[in-house]
Amino acid sequence: MKRSPAPHFVLTLALSVMLGGLGVSAAARADGSAEKGESKSTACIACHGVNGNSANPEWPSLAGQHEQYIRKQLQAFKSGARKNPLMTPMAMGLSDDDMADLGAYFASQKPAGLEADQGKLQLGQRIFRSGDTKSGIPACAACHGPTGDGNPPAAYPLLRSQYGTYVAAQLRAYRAGTRQTDPNKMMRDIASTMSDEQIDAVASYVQGLR
Repeated sequence: MKRSPAPHFVLTLALSVMLGGLGVSAAARADGSAEKGESKSTACIACHGVNGNSANPEWPSLAGQHEQYIRKQLQAFKSGARKNPLMTPMAMGLSDDDMADLGAYFASQKPAGLEADQGKLQLGQRIFRSGDTKSGIPACAACHGPTGDGNPPAAYPLLRSQYGTYVAAQLRAYRAGTRQTDPNKMMRDIASTMSDEQIDAVASYVQGLR
């Protein structure tokens, strides 16, 4: 039987949301150039689509994603902290300036609207907005915002209009421990309490957010 989240876990989550942004902001370099990023994004189009709107639900759309988050993930691919047979070699040749410029370019693009699966909407909405105390799942909105806009200073990603297929795959990767780029194991701890049904429902819900 799964237990409700312990008070110290909820407190840790709240403190991470409030303080995470301070550490990232202090360490962040100057903003990138969207104009330069556009000229550097040619190699990204094949997977992430024109203007960052992917045509393949297994590959994330980058349009509208926060510059800080894109930069952080590219750094993780380059360092080996996050592994992917396609992204790792692509990131290896990028400088810090390249990553910042690409982040600025994709952040300036508009994400295409997608639709949620109506059969999963009720459960997904409940978990995203309120969590599930019986399963020990905190509300996704606590970190990613009520409309899925994320938290740029803390490098918590924008989720609205992201493919549910991709989001579900990342939640399962966190649950399995094969993705470890989350600060303080936040996403691994949360995903470890989620069932496949809950993962698929919340992933579908964020896909339909505007």
